[in-house]
Amino acid sequence: MRNKYVEAFEQAQVTEKNVPDFRAGDTLRVAVKIKEGEKERVQNFEGVCIAKRGTGTGCTFIVRKIGANSIGVERIFPLYSDSIDTITVLRKGRVRRSKLFYLRERRGKAAKIRELRK
Repeated sequence: MRNKYVEAFEQAQVTEKNVPDFRAGDTLRVAVKIKEGEKERVQNFEGVCIAKRGTGTGCTFIVRKIGANSIGVERIFPLYSDSIDTITVLRKGRVRRSKLFYLRERRGKAAKIRELRK
């Protein structure tokens, strides 16, 4: 049983933010606000969503991309964070799991995810 005031606050936070519908296997472009001294800029982080967990304002998702020299880079983003500017779904992936942690051991074509065709 949760406190009704906490639930009302969380509901206000959730409705304020415009979040697209995505799931594990989708390729995302997350625009993150970065503050450097006095300036603030937006940097894109593009990769495959490998997991989504939690509910309400505590919901997080993990995005994995392959960086320089074929090194995998993962970032965990809170879904309703103020540091996230926009989330764009680039591709819908066809996967059979809700957590794609097996992609950490795969390289090249073995790590490829098929696109969902409608």
